[in-house]
Amino acid sequence: MSTKFPPCINRASSLAALAVLSSLSSFAVQADSLGVIQVESTTIDDKFDNKRGEPSSIGVISGEQIDAAHTDNVHQMLQSIPGLTTSFTSGDELKLHIRGVENQRYMGEKPGVAVVIDGVPVFERTGTVNIDMDNIESIKVIKGGASYLFGEDALSGAVIITTKRGAKYEGYTVSGEVGSFGSQKALARAGFANESANGHVQVSQRMTDGYWDDSASKADYINGKLQYYVSDSSDVTVGLELSDRYKNSHGKVEGVTAAEDDPMSFDPAYDDYTNMYNVNLAKYFVTYSKDFDDISNLIVNTYSYGDETVYFSSPNSSGDYRYANDYEQVQNGVKAEYRTGGDNLAWMAAGEVRDNSYENIVAYNVDVPDNPRVPGDQSHTAGEIRSNDITDEKVQAVYGEVKFSVTDPLVVTLNGRMDHIAYDYTDKLEVAKNVDKSFDVNSWRVGANYAVSSNMDFYGNLSTGFRAPTVEQLFSGTLTPTGGTDGNPDLEPETALNIEFGIRKKTQLFGALTEIDATIFQIQRDDYIMSTAGQYGATTGLLSDIYDNIGGMRNRGLELAITSAPSERLSWNLAYTYLDAKFTNYDNYNLVLGTKGYGDLSPTVANCSLLIDPANDWCVESYDLAGYSVPRVPDHHLNLTLRFKPDSYWTISGEMDSKSSYYADELNRIKIDPVTTFNLLANYDRKVGKNIWSYFARIDNVLDLDYYNIARGSSDANGDGVFDDEDISITVNQGRTFTAGVSASF
Repeated sequence: MSTKFPPCINRASSLAALAVLSSLSSFAVQADSLGVIQVESTTIDDKFDNKRGEPSSIGVISGEQIDAAHTDNVHQMLQSIPGLTTSFTSGDELKLHIRGVENQRYMGEKPGVAVVIDGVPVFERTGTVNIDMDNIESIKVIKGGASYLFGEDALSGAVIITTKRGAKYEGYTVSGEVGSFGSQKALARAGFANESANGHVQVSQRMTDGYWDDSASKADYINGKLQYYVSDSSDVTVGLELSDRYKNSHGKVEGVTAAEDDPMSFDPAYDDYTNMYNVNLAKYFVTYSKDFDDISNLIVNTYSYGDETVYFSSPNSSGDYRYANDYEQVQNGVKAEYRTGGDNLAWMAAGEVRDNSYENIVAYNVDVPDNPRVPGDQSHTAGEIRSNDITDEKVQAVYGEVKFSVTDPLVVTLNGRMDHIAYDYTDKLEVAKNVDKSFDVNSWRVGANYAVSSNMDFYGNLSTGFRAPTVEQLFSGTLTPTGGTDGNPDLEPETALNIEFGIRKKTQLFGALTEIDATIFQIQRDDYIMSTAGQYGATTGLLSDIYDNIGGMRNRGLELAITSAPSERLSWNLAYTYLDAKFTNYDNYNLVLGTKGYGDLSPTVANCSLLIDPANDWCVESYDLAGYSVPRVPDHHLNLTLRFKPDSYWTISGEMDSKSSYYADELNRIKIDPVTTFNLLANYDRKVGKNIWSYFARIDNVLDLDYYNIARGSSDANGDGVFDDEDISITVNQGRTFTAGVSASF
């Protein structure tokens, strides 16, 4: 699995320093006036998107870039933004992480990154981001604590996705593509535009047989927008996106031997705990926008987002899944933002109301006999309801921003947000389990932007983020008395404090017009919530298991983004991240060793140093992880893309993506090798009369390297009394893939 890491990755810090020094050497002493001060922040729309004057690090990817790249998922596109990584398993199952902040536990938890699609703060049951790649107008990434705008789950930032809109989609487009492992895509779009309105509707289908055993997936999408011009200064936009998806989460194996011998995960012993997902999403929104003058605007957004996910869980030895799960959530909300500006002062005042419900019904999928190892666990019949509950979540928030010009070059920004979050849990089988809880959380940002010249800014900020405890974490012992882990109604929200300083510069670098954005940052994460038993390892009878605010982390580093166009035919962009992520406080990490009563006591377990339960053949070792590296966070990540246009029709692109080694586990015992991959893309676009024909061919992982999409571990999974690389959960990359397609617009 070892891959030689390119020398440039080791010199990336020097490259960043040279770029900054080059910028500093060319700035003018006299700064230009910034003119009218305006508030660019918004949680609803991206029409105000402008990096100039922003005190935070921001990355933007346009819809044109996404369409031209012909990627299968958001994961591939986001590699070009420094500071942003993904935990990618198979298919479209991925988690977004900004500056190394991740959920540390299950893939189904919130990642600490707010994801907003057309103003809707999206969270799906799968814990992943699912978006029609053919319906993206732009992706904007705000890095650092971002709860001052987006509220809960913006510990390390926010990803704002805006779907396609506008008169430029007038006409008709059809396209199709095929690729490795039976992948296929078909799309048709029709749009119109006139003096009173514009709109479009789009249908598409993606499917694949998948590289991994039992990993076929299919996704059908219908989406569209209608924008009606109420007057010269106001409009109403109505949007919808419906999707019907079937997929399996299969692809994982246990241990490096299995990864080598069975990379496609054929062995049924590695069937995922959850599988066979049917996901139906329905998103509707209406946005009203009114411009009162050139600098004053009101936007009101109302939305409804439905997610019904049906899946199976807990496979038994015969391969049958014990439970059938039907999870349905509805996220309803309305938000309004008013902003205005002037020569020296601008401000925004906003409010948001969310009314969400999460209903979960679990039934037995097969007959289940008595379990002699668990007292009181009687037999159950297929179809019997195991649990039926609903959680109502209500959020009321007010937020705002003030910008003021201290001097012509210096603009200070202040943000504040107050959230009231209330949970109301109802158990439809046992009324005695009904519980409720509420939180009041304040978030803020203080930042400044100093315009050294018309093409160079210094910026910096302090910003905060938070993530509220879940109902399970608060009341686990009440909701599931036999679950082994007690809840804690006194839990506090996790918090993060972000500090960053950066420079944005347009300059001549090696004779070419170049944009440089360099940032240094630190995120201090406190009150991290986890079970005191550690991940996946119940220690009932040996240690007290409870959810608690047990630790903290500090992530610091450097980000560098460079975009340059030496000529009309040649352009390139570079994204580099150096990240040092360490636990600052985690003094009760517990590692479970042994078979937990399902086999013979091994000699290693018999010599366990902390706690031992010979009757049940397992024990627990406890560690203080302060100073240990946060797992699954590489120190270095470099993405470099070159584009060459030999003529007006062809564009040839080459991409190199390099990640240094990382630890798969909290104990830092298992290090995953670095990897450098290469991708190639060729586009041919030609206008014939009024029609535009486009062809493309793409090769990913050109060298067909063997590496892991993700590797994670936290317990003695095989129960042999030793925690090593045979216990980690691995998804092996599918290797070299080919994709080709054609589209026509007329």
